[in-house]
Amino acid sequence: MKNMRSYMIVTAKIKDRDAFIAGYGKAAGALVSKFGGRYVMRGPGAELLEGDWGDGASMVISEWPNREAIHRFWNSPEYAAAKAMRDNIADVQVLVIDAPKFTMDDAS
Repeated sequence: MKNMRSYMIVTAKIKDRDAFIAGYGKAAGALVSKFGGRYVMRGPGAELLEGDWGDGASMVISEWPNREAIHRFWNSPEYAAAKAMRDNIADVQVLVIDAPKFTMDDAS
């Protein structure tokens, strides 16, 4: 569904927060807006209620015009360079999901 809003959800266990923010965070943040995304939420201290990965991790959710925009960002040479900055300082899990269209009647 090409015109459906999509979200990228990132969970990161960061080993060196200062280096992560100064390098990767700054570079990736500029690229998110360049490629059409916007941050919906960024914050540390996720609480794991079920599963075996992510307790205490940082979470980032970004909204995009569609899944194709995320893939253009993710596969760009600019992002490849930024992504290399997080090597050895963060363990990361990245998910992409399309936002379903629903009405208020669907929510009840």
